[in-house]
Amino acid sequence: MSEVIARRAFLKLAALGATSTMAFANSNDKLKKVDELKVEPYPGSKKVRTICSICSAGCGIEAEVKDGVWIRQDMAISHPISQGSHCCKGIDQIDLTKSKQRIKYPMKKVNGKWERISWESAINEIGDKMLEIRKKHGPDSVEFLGSAKFNNEQSFYFRKFAAFWGTNNIDHVARI
Repeated sequence: MSEVIARRAFLKLAALGATSTMAFANSNDKLKKVDELKVEPYPGSKKVRTICSICSAGCGIEAEVKDGVWIRQDMAISHPISQGSHCCKGIDQIDLTKSKQRIKYPMKKVNGKWERISWESAINEIGDKMLEIRKKHGPDSVEFLGSAKFNNEQSFYFRKFAAFWGTNNIDHVARI
């Protein structure tokens, strides 16, 4: 059996919640000690403000770059979205871009071993396979999954490509 809360009690609780949120939510006690958090710059590097590319929320990253190479990163303290913090994925952004496991060119498994193939070969092989699937099973047998990293124009063209393919099976991976 659920209890019914009176209108007057609800309004008092709502006012208390709103007041406490206004009083304490924007308390940036941690940000007052920014000078204490500063790390000495890497010798010969320059700071470059950039945006995290993980989920497209737009969090800020202060990257240190030396001779065009991303050396280390820090949180963008005054960034309006991330407000001086990183999520568990954004804090590891530099490792994603510098990983030795990162694939930089098309690979194909041949006789149980991965081999590098040309971009032209990869595009032709994938295109031929897609056309074969569409011919055998119809255009709705393929689903197009977009990316949360797409900008507006990329999303537009991706949607147009799916329509040109002949399907309405399109989705995205936005998690926000």
